[in-house]
Amino acid sequence: MPLTGIRVLDLTRIISGPYCSSILADMGAEVIKIEPPGEGDPVRHQGVIRNGLSWYFANYNRNKQSVTLDLYSQEGKDILRALIPSCDVIVENYRPGIMDKMGFGEAELKALKPDIIHCSINGFGTSGPYRDRPSFDFIAQAMSGFMSLNGVEDDPPLRAGPPISDLVAGMNGAIGILAALLRRERTGRGEAISVSLLSSMVALLSFHASNYFADGKIPARTGNDHGIVAPYGLFATADGQVAIAPSNDTMYYKLLDALDLRHLREDPAFRTNADRMRNREAIKTVVESRTRENTSQYWIDRLNAFGVPCGQVKNMQEVFDDPQVVDQEMMISVPHENGDEVRMLGFPVKFDQAPCRISRPTPALGADTDAVLTSLGLSTQEIESLRQAKKI
Repeated sequence: MPLTGIRVLDLTRIISGPYCSSILADMGAEVIKIEPPGEGDPVRHQGVIRNGLSWYFANYNRNKQSVTLDLYSQEGKDILRALIPSCDVIVENYRPGIMDKMGFGEAELKALKPDIIHCSINGFGTSGPYRDRPSFDFIAQAMSGFMSLNGVEDDPPLRAGPPISDLVAGMNGAIGILAALLRRERTGRGEAISVSLLSSMVALLSFHASNYFADGKIPARTGNDHGIVAPYGLFATADGQVAIAPSNDTMYYKLLDALDLRHLREDPAFRTNADRMRNREAIKTVVESRTRENTSQYWIDRLNAFGVPCGQVKNMQEVFDDPQVVDQEMMISVPHENGDEVRMLGFPVKFDQAPCRISRPTPALGADTDAVLTSLGLSTQEIESLRQAKKI
């Protein structure tokens, strides 16, 4: 697999860090997840729990080993210190400065492993006035401006449903780690990487930010309509709604052909995209007057035949019943030790020669502690003594 032979020490919890390390694990890296004894990662106790297993936790921690260590104790720190030289990557999502307080700052990490790649996923970055603040997805969505762009103009700002800042920060962390591994192959040098929820969300502002930079105008919320293209959005049909996305004039002309509205090409109110943006409601009314004449499925079939991007707005059941999603194996079923076949999200990156796969189910808390500690040279008696002292 692409990352076979890469060992990752995973000190993360909740979503952003575990998602980052799960990407690496799915691509073949050996990931050792460190969790506090007793409770483990808080997500083990969140979401729908079946037969003692949180399926939410399972989705982000498959293909990993679980080792319990009390990192507030000297014994736990000593074990971590012994593990680091055998690892290529350390991922953590503590607030900046916590690793230093624990005795694992950059200088200490490099002394233990000169070419270590250390990725810190945090709320606001490792410098700046907010570096010490705690943060979660909702805060990053709010402070990044992302939330101000969601919803309709007269309603309050709206969050995205999924924890998007955690997920994007996790992806950015994985991208940074992969780039650092490639650089290390060329130079022999390690790297310190910082990825923040805030910066990850600001980087998603796309054309909204570009337009603001260009003209200084604060963009308005446009709901399901596009911020700079019209017509573009949800359109009512005889039995529901259909999403239609003609992103340029060529696509717009195809839409007019599909709707038998070719005469609108020369209408001065709609000739250019700038005209259509000025008359957004009018062009939407004209298009919708036609789409209301037939069903959503009729229009999806017809518009696709004309090359116009479109689709149904689907609920969760409809998504995972969709034949394209089924074909792409975006829901997989993994047997677990508790007897369940746990359904979880599939792999979005498709490798032809070395595909992602499940090599091990989501681990029970501390399932691999003994094996990993034994590999470090600890005896059965030493391990049992640590367990009795609740250090593991």
